[in-house]
Amino acid sequence: MTTTGPRLESLTPKNVEDALAIRIRPDQEHAVEPVAHSLAEAYVRPGAAWPRLIVDDGRTVGFLMAFLDIDWKGDGTLFRSGLWRLNIAAQEQGRGYGRFAVESVAQELRRRGGKEMYVTWHPGPTGPEGFYLGLGFEPNGETSGGQTVGVLELS
Repeated sequence: MTTTGPRLESLTPKNVEDALAIRIRPDQEHAVEPVAHSLAEAYVRPGAAWPRLIVDDGRTVGFLMAFLDIDWKGDGTLFRSGLWRLNIAAQEQGRGYGRFAVESVAQELRRRGGKEMYVTWHPGPTGPEGFYLGLGFEPNGETSGGQTVGVLELS
């Protein structure tokens, strides 16, 4: 990262190609959807999806998408917010951009009055479990689509 550090940018017609060009490591492809898939979901869920590019020193280094007040069970009884997708470009991994992304979503959720932040991850040796546990997420005993559900208190 540079001395000015990374920042988030909204997606625009000028930077959408940069978003679509983000490629994660091949061994991670089973664990996160491509950016194009996320953008399609954001298009059909405009009130719930919060997509952003991670940019540092003029370079697009990653993509994140938060979910805002999603009807978790689909029956109107439980609403949650959290990190939906995180794609850090393969050549940019290990430089703190993932941590920046999680902290940025947490900051946005706090700004909106949130008290908890949720994330799901694929279990297994090539999954991101260690990353999320290291940032303070704790499994809450649930699974969603075969993925572990983790929660981070935003106090």
